[in-house]
Amino acid sequence: MFRNTEAFSGFAVDDLQKAKQFYGETLGLRVSEENGLLFLHIAGGRDILVYPKDDYTPATYTVLNFPVDDIDQAVDQLTASGVTFERYPQMEADEKGIWRGEGPDIAWFKDPAGNILSVLKEG
Repeated sequence: MFRNTEAFSGFAVDDLQKAKQFYGETLGLRVSEENGLLFLHIAGGRDILVYPKDDYTPATYTVLNFPVDDIDQAVDQLTASGVTFERYPQMEADEKGIWRGEGPDIAWFKDPAGNILSVLKEG
């Protein structure tokens, strides 16, 4: 039924304007707003929908992953922009907040609404 459907993803936030500023200015994504909804225009042509929710609760899982060639450089740039990286007891991160364990090197951070995002080493 959905074999040829071009699906897209979405997630909620508590404040659309804070989200617009964070994703557009802090992360440098191209964003647009239409009919009270925010669209994140990412590489590859599939937009991500961000919508306001009155009884919002932050996701307890990673809602968006950003693969990068150089994770150290990406973490340094995000830190310089005021982003704080999450640390989880079961995953010992280095001084930058990067977990270099099993799987790709990865660092988690949150958007202003508390949703969990990540930057991870491609490949």
